[in-house]
Amino acid sequence: MQMIDHLFEATSGQTVVTALLLILCLYPISGAFFWFFGALSYRFLRHDTADDDWQVLPKDKQPYVTIMIPAHNEELMIEATITYLFEQLNYDNFEILICNDGSTDETANIVRRLEEKYPRLRMLEIVKNKGKAHAFNIGMFFAHGDYILSNDADTIPEPDAIMKYMNYFVHDYDMNTSAVTANMDVQNRTTLLGKSQTVEFSSIVGVIKRSQAAVNDSMYAYSGANTMYRKSFLIDVGGFRQNRATEDISIAWDHQMLGAVPRFAPNIVFHMNVPESITDLYKQRKRWAQGGTEVWLTNFKKFMLHPWAHRYQTSMFIDSTLSIIWSFFFAITSVMYVGNFAWQLINGNWGNIWHLLAMAWIFMTFEMIAGSMQLITALLMDHRGAKLKYLPFAPLYMMFFWVINPITIIVTFIPAVKTILGFGSGTWVSPTRKTMPDQN
Repeated sequence: MQMIDHLFEATSGQTVVTALLLILCLYPISGAFFWFFGALSYRFLRHDTADDDWQVLPKDKQPYVTIMIPAHNEELMIEATITYLFEQLNYDNFEILICNDGSTDETANIVRRLEEKYPRLRMLEIVKNKGKAHAFNIGMFFAHGDYILSNDADTIPEPDAIMKYMNYFVHDYDMNTSAVTANMDVQNRTTLLGKSQTVEFSSIVGVIKRSQAAVNDSMYAYSGANTMYRKSFLIDVGGFRQNRATEDISIAWDHQMLGAVPRFAPNIVFHMNVPESITDLYKQRKRWAQGGTEVWLTNFKKFMLHPWAHRYQTSMFIDSTLSIIWSFFFAITSVMYVGNFAWQLINGNWGNIWHLLAMAWIFMTFEMIAGSMQLITALLMDHRGAKLKYLPFAPLYMMFFWVINPITIIVTFIPAVKTILGFGSGTWVSPTRKTMPDQN
């Protein structure tokens, strides 16, 4: 009888391990299908958004907005961005606050000159560069508006952006809305990487955020480049975490753990520059990966101890958990596969080699089908199908970006742990900038 019990326990243990391995193997495929059906749910089942039904608010009914631009060495972009915001936005009741974060170039002189031209332009001088989150936290208490639009120095929102943003805050059911994040659009599409990231951002923004909003009003991350915050909710969570790699991911999780509701506005478009070299892209993705792991580690204990209290964020937490575990699983199994393939090749075991190739082909086929469904859905939904012309660049996205993401998670896992232990820093170095392309 005791032997039977041991056998049953061993069998049960093997079943659990097999189930976990199967989940990890199927995670990329099932995840793509989940985002696909979630996006369809957002499109056809949700009717409480201001995506298509927004109104022009009269000047006396427009809430006062502070457009905040944290800037560190932005001499190439800052003037064009400020000029555009003052002269092209279809909104009257706003100011622009530049948080000059220890710039050593001509950023400060350019802004001082523009202050004479635009009375609603102000600048805060922060002597030492301590990062975007630090600059934002200081500027938050000098902002006159009850709403703060975070706008990067190289980011151009559409002319109706603020008017559309405010339509997500003015209704009675919007009182718990903490922030609204807009739809990213790639501005520099002249390179192969730029075109590929156009497909990627459509996939992330057009599908994943729609899915998260459709499931339970959750959101993995705001867009650091352009998001409208309700200032009172920024104060409620103590502002941005200054020692995190990504302030936009951490503040999104902090808001939701507080019980606030994030919103995604696919009808609000802003144009941003993306990395145009492999080196810059890798640095960006490392920062994103570290930021994601940091918020997962920060909130792990809360989810484990109080799962019911945070039930609306459960899907987001589970996906983050699987993403991190799968990254290590992907790396380990890839090394094992290559090693096994090489061993079979050396020994001339052609039957095993064909078996390995067939298994890889089957997995890649299912992954390509699921990924293609996600990408095509995203391109159809985003800008009413205007980005479908970038579909030929989708294979590059799926082959390259799906591989680089797990690599960056693995590489930045230890730095993320160090940050949680108190050794993180939010100090930033601005990426290489180019002058603003002509918007016409």
